[in-house]
Amino acid sequence: MSGRTRIGGVVLLAALSLAGCVDRRLVITSEPSGARVWVNDLEVGRTPTETAFKFHGVYDVRLELEDHEPKWTSRKTRTPIYEYPPLDLLAEALPLRFRNHQKWHFELEPSLERAQPRDELEADLLERAGELRDRVN
Repeated sequence: MSGRTRIGGVVLLAALSLAGCVDRRLVITSEPSGARVWVNDLEVGRTPTETAFKFHGVYDVRLELEDHEPKWTSRKTRTPIYEYPPLDLLAEALPLRFRNHQKWHFELEPSLERAQPRDELEADLLERAGELRDRVN
């Protein structure tokens, strides 16, 4: 085998390995929208938002929106068949583009301060304070 043939083979293999691609993205939405989103303690934007991920597994997700209760939860990514060994090597090497977009939707609850009128909140607070004072005495 000549030197030119070897170099040509190496260049061809390199081109084929670079041609393949698996596009992994988390698409995160919430109701109401506009919540700040953290995935594994890294802020990724406000809903609706998208972010790339490299590995399948469980991710910690946090959402915060003014006047709503913060949401802390975990979500697991679904692994498509072409991401299992040995198919994952082919998916990365073939000159095809695979899209793995996972959609996560979250419902945010209004905070108690927004759900109840201020007078009711103050009355409940005073009532609980009175009960606590009676228990202590």
